[in-house]
Amino acid sequence: MPSFPHPIASKLPHVGTTIFTVMSNLAEQHNAINLSQGFPDFDCAKALRDLVTKYINAGLNQYPPMAGVMRLRERIAEKTETLYGAKYDPEHEVTVTPGATYGIFTAIATMVRPGDEVLLFEPAYDCYAPSVEVNGGVPVYVQLKYPDYGIDWNAVQRAITPKTRMVLLNTPNNPTASVLSGEDMRMLEGILRGTDIVVVSDEVYEHIVFDGHRHQSVARFPGLAERSFVVSSFGKTYHVTGWKMGYVLAPRELTAEFRKVHQFNVFVTNGPLQHALAAYMENQDAYLSLAAFYQKKRDFFLQGVRASRFKPLPSRGTFFQNLAYDAISDEPDRDLAIRLTKERRVAAIPISVFYREPPPHKVLRFCFAKSEETLARGAEILCRI
Repeated sequence: MPSFPHPIASKLPHVGTTIFTVMSNLAEQHNAINLSQGFPDFDCAKALRDLVTKYINAGLNQYPPMAGVMRLRERIAEKTETLYGAKYDPEHEVTVTPGATYGIFTAIATMVRPGDEVLLFEPAYDCYAPSVEVNGGVPVYVQLKYPDYGIDWNAVQRAITPKTRMVLLNTPNNPTASVLSGEDMRMLEGILRGTDIVVVSDEVYEHIVFDGHRHQSVARFPGLAERSFVVSSFGKTYHVTGWKMGYVLAPRELTAEFRKVHQFNVFVTNGPLQHALAAYMENQDAYLSLAAFYQKKRDFFLQGVRASRFKPLPSRGTFFQNLAYDAISDEPDRDLAIRLTKERRVAAIPISVFYREPPPHKVLRFCFAKSEETLARGAEILCRI
């Protein structure tokens, strides 16, 4: 194949392969226990798989409606009202998307114009800044406070300028495993009052919150809901990350603009899966029991590493546990993550990759969305380090 004969002015000149792909490939090469990339090593429910087969065999294999199968949108709206007290019109305010990352990107593409500033909290999930930059926006960062990763709301106030177009939230937070409180949401609500700033709230781990904490969706707060795109994921909730299925809630005016971009970006989302998910959502326990399911796995993993020299940081949500390694090594976290994969056969994610300029924190992120056997083997290795 001949090479392209002209220089390419990349829109993302500093972006390479994501750390998730790098570490998963490295884990495969060295036959390591993969506690890096955030996906379960167990299957979804048989009842859900059977529903997919049912709707494929029923012949529902052509284009569904652009905004999503109505039955699924209705189930999403019902769940949101029940859990958060917020009413969304399924016809005009709920859109089914091929994954949450797509929903975030499309919301940014819808609202951000060249030169607009977008406020991000770092460590920030790695798709946020590139999505802003490729659409001509300018990321502006507020650093979360280590080790609890709380938000300095005075810093947020200082970071907002007349150019601020958007604030991008993530709760429960990946990679920090922190969750925002009701007071956090009220602080943001007050800061944004009287502005035209929009919010994109990444809430893909909404059902995975621990220790009695309550997920504080922006949908609970009228002053935020009126300006927010709320993004969630079926993949995280039903252990089907490979399906790439999610949804976006937003007020009618924002949804209308979102769908203008959506219809020319992907147009529709997988039809049979939508019908299957709509039917499966009638089983509310499948998502209401998720917090207890993953808290048990978190606690199992923490018990396993208790005798290690790693120091656990608070994990209040998501399916990640961060471990500080100050007592183990002075080497940068990326170097340690690579060495542990090659030499000890256990893979993790270095937290520094989620910063522009990494602070001196020595932290690795481990995924506990794994079988107890996998977690026990990984913990045993960590205890020998």
